[in-house]
Amino acid sequence: MNLIVKKDFKTLKGEINIPADKSVSHRAVIFSSLANGKSVIKNFSNGQDPQSSLKICKALGTDIEQNGTILTVKSNGVLKAPKNQLDCGNSGTTIRLMAGILAGQNFDSVLTGDESLSKRPMKRIIEPLKLMGANIESDNYNAPLKITKNKLHGIDYYSPIASAQVKSCILLAGLYAEGETTFKEIYTSRNHTEIMLKNMDANINIKNGIITIQKSELKPLKIDICGDISSAAYFIVAALIIPKSNIILKNVGINPTRAGILEVVKQMNGNIEILNQREVCGELVADIRIEYSPDMTGTTIQGEIIPALIDEIPVISLLATQCNGQTIIKDASDLKNKESDRIQTTVNELKKLGAEIEQTPDGMIINGKTNLSGDTEVNSYKDHRLAMTLYVAGLICKKEISIKDFEWVNISFPEFLNLFGTLFYN
Repeated sequence: MNLIVKKDFKTLKGEINIPADKSVSHRAVIFSSLANGKSVIKNFSNGQDPQSSLKICKALGTDIEQNGTILTVKSNGVLKAPKNQLDCGNSGTTIRLMAGILAGQNFDSVLTGDESLSKRPMKRIIEPLKLMGANIESDNYNAPLKITKNKLHGIDYYSPIASAQVKSCILLAGLYAEGETTFKEIYTSRNHTEIMLKNMDANINIKNGIITIQKSELKPLKIDICGDISSAAYFIVAALIIPKSNIILKNVGINPTRAGILEVVKQMNGNIEILNQREVCGELVADIRIEYSPDMTGTTIQGEIIPALIDEIPVISLLATQCNGQTIIKDASDLKNKESDRIQTTVNELKKLGAEIEQTPDGMIINGKTNLSGDTEVNSYKDHRLAMTLYVAGLICKKEISIKDFEWVNISFPEFLNLFGTLFYN
């Protein structure tokens, strides 16, 4: 479906609740399936990706009752052999986390996905899992992944990329491995897995950036999932660049390993305020006030902050087009391995709108401030994050734009358009 976007409102005003964090939702339903007892998950994500994880847990024998966004999960901690291939849809989190778990089971399984997921790199998990003794066949390191039962043993592993999916895959395999599994990565990636496993009494230890894990019996989970900072990012950027905007985003997760966009906005001199900060189920949560900020300045984004904002780089690049001066993004080459090559696709589509933006081998250079013209069709490349970025861009274009394949937003954020609609103010 093509979506027409034009600014037919004056500004953004009001308060909204950001929907559930997808990363936490994946882990909540998967980990509770491994626990012995009844878990209760409140505010589970409606996004298609976490729903893929839920369906696979059911296919592995877990008893899950769903009442709106509340899940009741009953398990004896033992998974059952699936009757069919396990379809992960478009979800890289689902396939990579489940590969770690299934590698240590006493049955065979096959993980598959849609056309887009089948092109995404799986070598990064297959190699360490094989070092642990896993039997995995793939199509040149792509899905489908055929996993044959085998006993695992612990390893010491250093990851040259900062990836929470890689980290989680190895730690979950470590739950089924003989001995101790140790993991370290080049920079710290999002740490929802460590927080949740610790809360579930896993035999896990974290010290000086090194994580060790051993076989564990997980206790059931009770969790109220916070709002997703990656979803909040589009509203943050929109309020910063649309004149006279003033909004509050309620109940947003601000875990430091995820909230890099907040640091970047502060570096750029954006008007943003953290309110009512608290801890919920081990995760930092807050309300966020954002106001229009016409005098923002460019900055350099690189190094260890990149994993904390990797999913937000497309919309941050849009923000940079409305800042004075130059913004440089480096060390983000892993963007090439997402649902699209997000360096190339972001640059291509923002250029169509009039942005002064250039691709580099590991990022991009953006010169601002520029007026975006619109009056064109842009392509989402079936990438939900690019589609949402282009929607926000359309809200400041002089003329309307058309976004191709906008329905892919439902992968992560089916409530996206409705929530924006509640903030439009005339």
